[in-house]
Amino acid sequence: MAEITLTPRAAKRINEIMATEPEGSMLRISVNGGGCSGFQYAFDIESKRQEDDLLVERDGAAVVVDQVSIQYMDGSVIDFVDDLIGQSFKIENPHATASCGCGTSFSL
Repeated sequence: MAEITLTPRAAKRINEIMATEPEGSMLRISVNGGGCSGFQYAFDIESKRQEDDLLVERDGAAVVVDQVSIQYMDGSVIDFVDDLIGQSFKIENPHATASCGCGTSFSL
């Protein structure tokens, strides 16, 4: 079974975002072709979970990942960083061989 981990910082930020969304909303993270390195992460808010989605939960935060994206994200750690260049979700992906400065694009 695939495994994706949320850090406490990511869970806290997801909960802050979802506090302004309708009840039952969750963050969907997916991998799409494109970006400057070949693949890119997409972040969306959804109210419905698909039957075959992987559900990742921590401290009340919920993230769903579709079956196609799981193969690219298995073993990843989702974190939230707040540094000089701004705030963003950061995905530490063990399958990525290179990434881009934008932080949402990677190659395998």
